[in-house]
Amino acid sequence: MVTRPRLLSVGDRVRFSGREHTVVALSGSLVRLVDDAQDVAVVLLPQLLTVSDFEILSAVPGRPTVSAADLLDGLPEAVVERAEWWQEHLVEMLTGYSLAEPDKPMRGEYDPTVRSLRQREQAKVAELREDGLSVSLSWVQQLRARFEARGLAGLVDGRWQLRPQVTGRVDPRVVAALEQVVADQAERSTVSGAVLRHRMERVLENEHGRGVVPLPSRATFYRLLSAIGSGRHTLGAARTRRSLAKRPDRVFGQVIAARPGEVMEIDSTRLDVLVVHDDGTVDSCELTGLVDLATRTLASAVLRPSTKAVDAALLLARAMTPEPMRPGWPEGLRMTRSVLPHASLLDVDSRLAQSAAVPVITPETIVCDRSRAFLSDTFRRACHTLEISLQPAHPDTPTDKPHIERTLGSVASMFAQFLPGHKGRGTEHRGKEPEQEAVWSIHELQALLEEWIVARWQTRPHDGLRDPLMPGRPLSPNEKYAVLVAAAGHVPVTLSPTEYIELLPLTRRTLNAYGFKINHRIYDGPDLGDLRREYSGSGPDGRRWQVHYDPYDISRIWVRHPRTQDWITVFWRHLRTALVPMGELAWNHARKVLAERGASGEGEEEIARAAAELLERMVTGPDRSPQNRPKRVASRRRSGRVAARTRATTDPAYPRPQASAPADAEQQVQEPEVPEKVADVIPLGLFDPLEDPWRRS
Repeated sequence: MVTRPRLLSVGDRVRFSGREHTVVALSGSLVRLVDDAQDVAVVLLPQLLTVSDFEILSAVPGRPTVSAADLLDGLPEAVVERAEWWQEHLVEMLTGYSLAEPDKPMRGEYDPTVRSLRQREQAKVAELREDGLSVSLSWVQQLRARFEARGLAGLVDGRWQLRPQVTGRVDPRVVAALEQVVADQAERSTVSGAVLRHRMERVLENEHGRGVVPLPSRATFYRLLSAIGSGRHTLGAARTRRSLAKRPDRVFGQVIAARPGEVMEIDSTRLDVLVVHDDGTVDSCELTGLVDLATRTLASAVLRPSTKAVDAALLLARAMTPEPMRPGWPEGLRMTRSVLPHASLLDVDSRLAQSAAVPVITPETIVCDRSRAFLSDTFRRACHTLEISLQPAHPDTPTDKPHIERTLGSVASMFAQFLPGHKGRGTEHRGKEPEQEAVWSIHELQALLEEWIVARWQTRPHDGLRDPLMPGRPLSPNEKYAVLVAAAGHVPVTLSPTEYIELLPLTRRTLNAYGFKINHRIYDGPDLGDLRREYSGSGPDGRRWQVHYDPYDISRIWVRHPRTQDWITVFWRHLRTALVPMGELAWNHARKVLAERGASGEGEEEIARAAAELLERMVTGPDRSPQNRPKRVASRRRSGRVAARTRATTDPAYPRPQASAPADAEQQVQEPEVPEKVADVIPLGLFDPLEDPWRRS
């Protein structure tokens, strides 16, 4: 709706340069202004209209404003006809011309050149009274003022006009108190409207005193609560209310990525599927994913009982490594059968010939939340090593990374809901006994997820992926990747096995004569011969050595050579004792079990045997006999999670450096030593100092 005349005419009152002026003459693009002090100013019309404080205060009668037609949409036809009827009379009164008959000669009583505005208003009142309509002069003047200010919308019956305030005639102090209560409710638990009314009364009493502010009735309060709480979910779910409270009141920003890997987002969430651990216990798992903003490619995703810092770091390795074809996958899932530009990429990495149809993306910037796994030193160092810019989101602001939030939600709806053991996103959506339907282990579910990403996610058209030349057709992540690679000239650089070591957690240890000691384990090897008892020359003190270790494989560590900067693989001294692959989680759990049993010491061999027994027991299954039934359910669940995480990380798809075990360990493993019987063992008796030494036995 236009709120001021669209033409500037002689006689208009305007504000210019902080003062009020009257337009006295118009000549071409020149405007002559006279202020109240009778000072004359001549201004160019373009300059006048572009001044920031320019405003038309009052216009010459006869040029009513034009209102937008959509303001009358939805009103009854009789109400609109009545407003248009008044418009015809007022236009004739102001201008002398009739809207219904423009060619009709002007009537003398409405000629603005010979009749004043008041005379024309009186003539219109007399005319309407002759037609049988009882109106007063003041009423016609009110309609004329509303018509000049708001146009046709000002002539609509006030009972059909929208109220400027949704709170009506309620005391402003009551409105302010209820707005404060509704705002405080955003982070609190959901309560009924009666509780909110009680809180509002307490606020009014504390600020104005008891009985000073009149309280609205119960019906008025609930109408007021509905108006103020509109869009805030005040009486609904607390999770939705908190999410709406975090939504900014400004225009949403948008991050535009022009090439693959320019901006990527990472996050973790609980997957709504129950999995079966190796000991038969049923529990949920966490999904950690990395999505590319430009192509919506789910570059990598892993399932773990709980997300650790090393999982987030190794997730980068999976994104930068070709996804290998798994046994049993259809041939149509190969990259050579997809729309990806595999022909040009084969010259960069020959491994792509045997890989699945998932793009290899090198991240440039990663947006993450402020969870412990993503702000850990391991993940930060991995990003620094790969020259990736890490951008933590604002605290408790999921809108800073909406794409990964929506992607993980899509995985829950498009993948998890089809699996047996689906438990829903909340207790209100959970079935009667979903744990009875769970059949997949976390290792098998990981394989299903990887195949689903290649077969479904990467080939499904995404509504947010549009090409400027074909905006009507949504593209799939693989198609968008092919388009952006051709436009941006992006060539992925895959991760080498040596760079994998840089992503592993780092610790610094002293090199002793027996090797390195990490968490009660000793690592030694022949490659450390000339380096023993030397200082590394790096680090804060220059003494301790830089050691990288894999939390999911404690069989070996990697040490950087101080002169060649190459990586030395050092094996665990008791590798032949515990051949079952294990990680730090299983090792620490075994130490805890020994401590609960009251073991006298925490020897390296004792812990290794206990950890090996734990993993072997999880593989073979629990003993259900009454005498061996565990008494502590929490301990059994903890053991199941330890075994599940160890099993899930035994054979990862990461490019781990290949290194053979020590020769002596392999020999002792393949050919266990069997002690030969040399002679009979004759036990010696105990020495008794009181016994006669010369007595014959």
